[in-house]
This record gives sequence, structure tokens and C-alpha cells, in this order.
Amino acid sequence: MSDNSRKDTLRLLAQFSTIGMTVAFSIFIGVGIGYYLDHKVFAGRTSPWLTLIFLGLGVGAAFKNLYDMASRKDL
Repeated sequence: MSDNSRKDTLRLLAQFSTIGMTVAFSIFIGVGIGYYLDHKVFAGRTSPWLTLIFLGLGVGAAFKNLYDMASRKDL
């Protein structure tokens, strides 16, 4: 295996290994923001609605990131 081929393989491996992290981080950030707003800002009056709304936004952001990664031309 040549050095150039090895570098390309490692680069692709690094790019594809970020997929799981971006999905998980997007969802956890959405849930965290919703939980904070529900319990700290609105003192539980809106619980669990903002958490569920921001969970949906986090899942939507995760799918958008997946779509952006899939539509890249350099892979």
C-alpha cells in the first residue's frame, strides 16, 4: 500500500467516524437546551414540551448533517 493510498484511506476513515458523533451531539444538544429551558427558565411549567420540541430540532439537525455529508463531492 502506497503512502498516498494510506493517507486517503485514513482521511476517509476520519471523515466517516465523525458521523456517529455528529448525530449524537446534535440530539444531545437539542435535548439539553430543551431541558434547560423547561426546568431552569420556565421552572417546569412547560415540561416536557420544550424538551420534546428541541429533541425534534436536534434530530432534524442530525439528519441535515448526514445529508450534507452524503452530498459532499470529495468523498
